[in-house]
Amino acid sequence: MARTPHDYRDYLARLARLQVEVALRVKVDLSGVVQQTIYEASRDHDSVFASWPEPQQQAWLRRLLAHNLKDALRRITAGKRGWDREQSIDHAGKFLVESESSASQKAVRAEDFERLARALERLPASQRDAIEAVHLEGRPLAEVAAETNRSKGAVAALLYRGLKQLREWLREESTCDLPID
Repeated sequence: MARTPHDYRDYLARLARLQVEVALRVKVDLSGVVQQTIYEASRDHDSVFASWPEPQQQAWLRRLLAHNLKDALRRITAGKRGWDREQSIDHAGKFLVESESSASQKAVRAEDFERLARALERLPASQRDAIEAVHLEGRPLAEVAAETNRSKGAVAALLYRGLKQLREWLREESTCDLPID
């Protein structure tokens, strides 16, 4: 069955969280940015989108998401008196890399985020949620444990198993890209 832009909602949300620093997430409505991306992708392109292979679909959605994130970050700094005290847009998100980065560095960084997002998708939900809460959102282990009705040890075990699996998958994927003589 052909995928639609709506099928990528979780993927885009995860990618957005990976790309925007924790301190800026409170100022940017990431779910709104994801919804806007899906809307733009669906608006006039469902029939064309469905005919593309999955890597092309994901690449196009990533470009739309990056554009929408940049717009959202620009809006939070537009017309504000203390904008110079805020983190600049060029440094705001990991995905929105410094202007002196070369095109190849930007491509590698975007590819790394893509690999991480795909690997996170493969994890069981409990491990994925624990990793996102602690490592991507920067929340304390005790807070995550209380929120999920688990002990701190149980959350730590989820983190351990999830991170171990992520490292394994990412290591396998990087060795598959090496040319074989």
